Amino acid sequence: MYKITMKSIFAASVFLAGVSGGFAQDILVNSLKLNASEKSKENFKFTEVINLGTTSVKLQGSSGTCWSYSTNSFLESEMIRLGKQPVELSQIFSARNVYVEKGKNYVRMHGAVTLGDGGSLHDVINMYKKYGTVPREVYTGLNYGTDKNKFAEMAALIEGVLTAVVKNPNGELTPSWEKAYASVIDSYLGKVPDNFTYKGKNYTPQSFAKEVVGINPDEYIEMSSFTTAPYYQKTLLAVPDNWSFDQVYNVKVNDMTDVIDNALKKGYTVAWATDVSEKSFSWKNGVAYVSSKKYDDMTAEEKADMFNGPKAEPEITAEMRQAAFDNYQTTDDHGMHIIGLAKDQTGKEYYIVKNSWGETNDYKGFLFVTKNFVKYKTTALMVNKGGIPSEIAKKLGV
Repeated sequence: MYKITMKSIFAASVFLAGVSGGFAQDILVNSLKLNASEKSKENFKFTEVINLGTTSVKLQGSSGTCWSYSTNSFLESEMIRLGKQPVELSQIFSARNVYVEKGKNYVRMHGAVTLGDGGSLHDVINMYKKYGTVPREVYTGLNYGTDKNKFAEMAALIEGVLTAVVKNPNGELTPSWEKAYASVIDSYLGKVPDNFTYKGKNYTPQSFAKEVVGINPDEYIEMSSFTTAPYYQKTLLAVPDNWSFDQVYNVKVNDMTDVIDNALKKGYTVAWATDVSEKSFSWKNGVAYVSSKKYDDMTAEEKADMFNGPKAEPEITAEMRQAAFDNYQTTDDHGMHIIGLAKDQTGKEYYIVKNSWGETNDYKGFLFVTKNFVKYKTTALMVNKGGIPSEIAKKLGV
């Protein structure tokens, strides 16, 4: 009999993301229910050091659009930082436009590129720059009889449309396929408004982005850390959900947490893409760290105690991090939003992280994640240029 392990579940979820991001997302959330300890909250004593402004915790439902939820939350916090009244932005507006662009790219690449709900942090910025944005209340994406995202049926249909286009029975593409493809998406998510009224004033998505949200999309930097490319230069973000083949700045392992620390101290939050497939990531308990002992080598008592208070962690090296990428132990599972810094009772620092799985865990939708976990498991992070330490910004040339 095939042994089902956490890694096999996540390998399946990565495969299924290409078919139905919503189904893969449900597998992801359900599998993490196994990662919990009985008395975690009473054995951790967290003290907040920094807690920056953010909007309410959302629920992404049965959709693989965490990247849109996390990065739009990040933009909402940017509005707070700029002294603006934050607007809860439409995550599905960003996702809808990514579906359209991803479909075009899929046909252009003869079907040899990722489909599904998955995306990257930069997708939201790219769509903001091209299409603008709208308030969540204007475009909910709930156009198919449910009260939360449920994208599996839509995903199957749009894949069928694109597969037919790639096979191209006519022998030559017509302009009609793009309209047919967009109409399938819009039948599920709703047609995007050309203009809308918000607080008594009429806007287009582009004018709303410019006049109300007011961020400059060119101010945002995405980075990661690999040993396979020169440091402080751009390199391809080699993860399946980078369907647009965007490049990121390659920095050293410790630079990532130096950037996050500096950003938080200066009032900037950080969008964060990461792997959550480790046994030492607990959504239920709201804690993530790097275990110093392999799970299979733990006793039953050690496994039960994994989240009952602070634990020792190994030092994270560039080689260790790269090996995890190369062995598929680090995959682009999830996007979240870093909004602050805390310490436990031993003085160890953790980032305060906002998730998009509702308020169902011990900390009502937030987690406490160690710096070592961020060094080890980050696939990418995004920050305003102003949050980057000057010495790193100089090396990057930004």
